[in-house]
Amino acid sequence: MALLLLALASGRLLAASVTVEALLPNTAVLMINGQRKTLRAGESFDGVKLVSADATIALLDINGARQRVGLNRNITTNYVAPERREVQIPRNERMQYITGALINGRNVQVMVDTGANVVALNTRQAAALGLDYEAGMPSTVETASGVSDAWVLNLERVEVGGIPVEGVRATVVVGDYPTTILLGMSYLQHVELRERNGVLSLSREW
Repeated sequence: MALLLLALASGRLLAASVTVEALLPNTAVLMINGQRKTLRAGESFDGVKLVSADATIALLDINGARQRVGLNRNITTNYVAPERREVQIPRNERMQYITGALINGRNVQVMVDTGANVVALNTRQAAALGLDYEAGMPSTVETASGVSDAWVLNLERVEVGGIPVEGVRATVVVGDYPTTILLGMSYLQHVELRERNGVLSLSREW
């Protein structure tokens, strides 16, 4: 069974307090969170960037949001720092990356397959998940044993190691292929992949 190591950086509510104390062309003296700083256009400090300035107005980028602030004016902004989640999947003796996942809230085993365009599962696995796959779009796929009938549908939600993706395209193949559900690019395109020393890391920030 694959060992999962989960790293979670929760979103944090942070505040920035900024007062404009003096203005010159493309230069501003700012009090930022209690510290006085002189910034030229393009410079930043503690999440506050001076975009431009004239004798009356400073254009500031504060944690990604632009604000126009006049002389001797103070603003306080709040923002949520991004949340980052990461799961690490060790490679098994067959050189495969297999881990637990949730598909539409149900526990399954999946194998990471960057060569698969979509999540792929067989009809038995789909039935166990309660999927009405025959309501999907009829299709065919080529497997090791030949061409098989299939249905294409969207899964409501796929989650690996606390990293959820909604509306994931999947193919349900008639027969016993694949024996393990394939976690293809319809999910993997939404995460960052890194492999090092036999450990595959999946991460996402939002």
